[in-house]
Amino acid sequence: MLTKNDILLFTGDSITDCGRNRTEEDIHANAAGWGYANLLKADILYNSPYLELTIYNRGIGGNRVVDLYARAKEDCYNLHPNIISILIGINDLWAEYRRGTGVEVEKFRKIYDIMLNKARERLPDVKLVLCEPFSLKGGLEAAQGNYDAWRSELEERQNVVKELAQKHNAIFVPLQSAFNAACAKAPDTYWLYDGVHPTEAGHMLIAQVWKESVLK
Repeated sequence: MLTKNDILLFTGDSITDCGRNRTEEDIHANAAGWGYANLLKADILYNSPYLELTIYNRGIGGNRVVDLYARAKEDCYNLHPNIISILIGINDLWAEYRRGTGVEVEKFRKIYDIMLNKARERLPDVKLVLCEPFSLKGGLEAAQGNYDAWRSELEERQNVVKELAQKHNAIFVPLQSAFNAACAKAPDTYWLYDGVHPTEAGHMLIAQVWKESVLK
């Protein structure tokens, strides 16, 4: 999956962002934030110094798929990545519950599909990694007490990501099942403190599942 001088890009919302330093070059401290992207960056660079990789984090908190697409040229294509890892979708649901500004499922599908087609056009040899959006019930105030409806709407978006991964010959990273299984070891809030955002343990879980899915 990784070859010499590859450029790996992580992009998405706050789960990818994790307070990354936007004022420094990407080689400096905290350029990848403190979450799963940084854990993977540290792991990959430590284990593969001979590959001389460049690893970017371009997650931005609050982003929906429409926001990701709007900045794709600057924060994706212009970096000429060989591998693009995308984790997006939870804000497309959460924003609807919070402010009525979510992205309905069919628009989510259409924009995500267009974005992936554009990536293939601009970067014909790029490898795509699509991470499944996820949530857990514990601590989830975003659902406003109606978790069944939330869960149903999230599953629709999860299915879209799976379908697009198949359509675009991308690697699919199955995160929901991993978080569900982890709840046998510790409560929901041990992994996702508000039902959406990962704790340190949750970010390690994402990193481990990503490695198993992508670098196997």
